[in-house]
Amino acid sequence: MHYYRYSNAEVSCWYKYLLFSYNIVFWGVLSDLTKVTRMHGIDPVVLVLMVGVVMFTLGFAGCVGALRENICLLNFFCSAIVLIFFLELAVAVLAFLFQDWVRDRFREFFESNIRSYRDDIDLQNLIDSLQKANQCCGAYGPEDWDLNVYFNCSGASYSREKCGVPFSCCVPDPAQKVVNTQCGYDVRTQLKSKWDESIFTKGCIQALEGWLPRNIYIVAGVFIAISLLQIFGIFLARTLISDIEAVKAGHHF
Repeated sequence: MHYYRYSNAEVSCWYKYLLFSYNIVFWGVLSDLTKVTRMHGIDPVVLVLMVGVVMFTLGFAGCVGALRENICLLNFFCSAIVLIFFLELAVAVLAFLFQDWVRDRFREFFESNIRSYRDDIDLQNLIDSLQKANQCCGAYGPEDWDLNVYFNCSGASYSREKCGVPFSCCVPDPAQKVVNTQCGYDVRTQLKSKWDESIFTKGCIQALEGWLPRNIYIVAGVFIAISLLQIFGIFLARTLISDIEAVKAGHHF
């Protein structure tokens, strides 16, 4: 591949290096997605590889395209951002229209991860954070933890955690400065009427359904901010492409 520089080049250095900086930020945001752990039906290694490929490809196209003034790479970068933008918009619309389907998929995801709770420390931290932040336990309630071999109440289980729940289900005690990781032991052997004295009895699906209406403006604000960031990237890429094409055509600004 050959690159040509023109004696009358007037490609804006401002747009060029602004787009390069934009890609560095975009690269950093995408790299955070690799922290997402096991999802239902998806191997975490495959997920990390998929995000890594997207991150590298877009970062390469944007950075190299901007620095080398390569229209082909810039067009690819711009088209990819447009595609991602419309995919996000489509997902948001479909999630709103098919709320029952989304609810069922989230239940499957949560229940699948309950089964694997002790198999993956990252997965364990994810569920604990979700339960503590939303003051919930299980997908629809504490009894969902029967799906896990360690917390199952069946007579075949010899685990010390039998008929219990993770510590993240426990109602925090303000007097305790150290987290009691055994607070959920044997709690489900008690009468159900007493569960709410020591653990959260609301399911995480109900908690999240209640959280969304209360924080709809925050969610909308985040979505708008991400959309504006992507639109800004598209604007920078298209402006730089126009500059390069004008220089090649021999025009002056």
